[in-house]
Formats: sequence, C-alpha cells, structure tokens
Amino acid sequence: MSTGAGSTLVVVPTYNEASGIETLLDQALAADPALDILVVDDGSPDGTGDLVSKRAELEPRLRLLSRPSKQGLGRAYVAGFRLGLSEGYSRFIEMDADLSHDPCDLPRLIDASTEAGLVIGSRYVKGGSVEGWSRGRHALSAAANTYARIMLGHHIKDSTAGFRCYRREVLEALDLDSISSEGYAFQVEMTFRTRQAGFSVKEIPIAFRERSTGASKMSRQIVLEGMLWVTKTGLLNLHRRFT
Repeated sequence: MSTGAGSTLVVVPTYNEASGIETLLDQALAADPALDILVVDDGSPDGTGDLVSKRAELEPRLRLLSRPSKQGLGRAYVAGFRLGLSEGYSRFIEMDADLSHDPCDLPRLIDASTEAGLVIGSRYVKGGSVEGWSRGRHALSAAANTYARIMLGHHIKDSTAGFRCYRREVLEALDLDSISSEGYAFQVEMTFRTRQAGFSVKEIPIAFRERSTGASKMSRQIVLEGMLWVTKTGLLNLHRRFT
C-alpha cells in the first residue's frame, strides 16, 4: 500500500459482506488509482475476510485488518484510522461495504476535502437522494438528523451519513481513544467533535441506494444509542452555555 503526503485511505468495515465485497473492491479501486483500501473485518462467518485476504495477495493497494469478533462500526473505523495515521495517509474515507455508496463519488469527496476538514456525502442537500427506502425509514432518518441539528446547534443536514472524508489533521486533533459510540451515534459524534475542534464541514450531494445483497445492520439498539448520545450531549452543551 502506498503512503505519504497526498495519499488517501478508504476504510471499509465488514461483517458478513461476502456477497458484494468483491464488486465494491473492483469499483473502488477503479475509481481513483491514487487511493488505497483497508477492509476491517470483524471475523465474518460468511468468509468475507478470506475473500479480501486472497484479493489482497494480488492487489498492493488493498489490505485486510482482521479482528476476531464483532466489535462494532465505530471501533472498526477507529482501528482503521489509527493504522492509516501511523502510515502517513493524508485523507481518510469512510465507506459502507454494501454498495449503498457509489464508488464513482470517491474522487468528488477527495476533491472537496481541499476546502474542508470533513466532507460528508449527503443525502439531504440539494441534488442528494435516497433510493429503495420505505416511508418509515425515510421518516426515521429525517427525524434523527433534524433532532441532531436542534440539540447540537448545527446546520448540517446529514450528520448521520456514513460516506465521508476526513483530512489527517482532523483525526489527529480528536481524541479517538475516547470515542465509544457505534452506528449513527458514531457518525454524529465524529461530526460534532470535528466542529468543536474548529474544523469546517462541507456537504456534497450523493445518491444513496439501499443495499441489494446481505442483511442490514440497523437495529433498535443502534437507533436508541444515537438518540441518547445526541440528547445527553445537547443537554450538556446547553448547561455549559448557561453556567
């Protein structure tokens, strides 16, 4: 894998994504010859890690970080960030493994990162869209983002989005060891901390497509964790403001 100034690392957490991971890797590697990919697999019983490992033997821009058990999305990203920071990467992209995020948008995220510390591939700015969701899923996502804007006092329309690019200096400024959130809460917390650290956040429109293979990792626990984190953090900020 190439390292050094100007290089980009795409971090892809996986758990039981064997049905689509090879297609994602093909498309992502073709999208930009200057980026590398790190798959962080949590011991997938369906053989996802084995597929990636075999592909990595032939592809120098791909690596597998294998963990023995399912430890969660947030910890997977933090592990990937730490590895990339130690190896000199200057940009870090979060990307789902299920092709919900179009690899063709990778160069757009990288280009936009010249103007902001964090670039979010947003479903809810002008030009963004979501395909394949039920009305209930749309409503839940919209409500979560609206609640985060109100409680955390920002104007970001899609702080729960999982397709994003961080510049190196942002991750270096954050205390990654203290981040324990998972799922949507992880994305909202990282957005919040980026702003608190004084870095700019930019949203660019993307078309998000619901997965066509594999099983969704969404659960009530993930949604509840996100709502509780936003509520707690919002109330703490309000208390500090008036004390």
